[in-house]
Amino acid sequence: MGLLDGLRAALGLRAETDARRDADPDDLFGMSTAYLTMEADLGYESLDIGALCFSGVDSHSFSETVDEVVAILEAGQEETGTEFSVSKDDHGYHWVILEDDDPEDLITSMHFAADTFIERGYGSRLLAAVFGYEDRNGDPAYWIYSFRRGAYYPFAPRSGRERDSSAEFKLESALDGELEIEREKEYWYPLWPSERGTHPWE
Repeated sequence: MGLLDGLRAALGLRAETDARRDADPDDLFGMSTAYLTMEADLGYESLDIGALCFSGVDSHSFSETVDEVVAILEAGQEETGTEFSVSKDDHGYHWVILEDDDPEDLITSMHFAADTFIERGYGSRLLAAVFGYEDRNGDPAYWIYSFRRGAYYPFAPRSGRERDSSAEFKLESALDGELEIEREKEYWYPLWPSERGTHPWE
């Protein structure tokens, strides 16, 4: 539900062909300082929620990898307090959804999950990491990290499947240098929620 059919082209096969460098899950730690800039300089509050999107493989080994990700998150839950769930949308994409009011713990848990896929040889199945924010007017904005491109881009959805381009460019300008920004705007692909959903993973 959370992704349009073109996501595979935008974040998957096409991006893999055009990739400038190998994606590095350590890039996710860039959000550790970015969320402070979002709040102090731009007035965006973290929604205390993020998600990891991946495409599945019909194999026992991949199922074991997903089970390992779940086990790692469960083991760390007591220490970090990060709540999580795993879901699948109507397009067949999978999500690990994480919630934590401590952004550092949220990012760390997401990194552990992503790194596990990579260590088990399924890094190519990772599509995106999504971090949610909200401005003073209650309008949402997301930072999306494309694993295939190794870069971030902003996404500011509005009602009627419109995008607030001015908000996105403002976010780009403010975080440029703090995050590895996707320079080619054709890869700023929208991750629309379903008609009933609020977030891209819904």
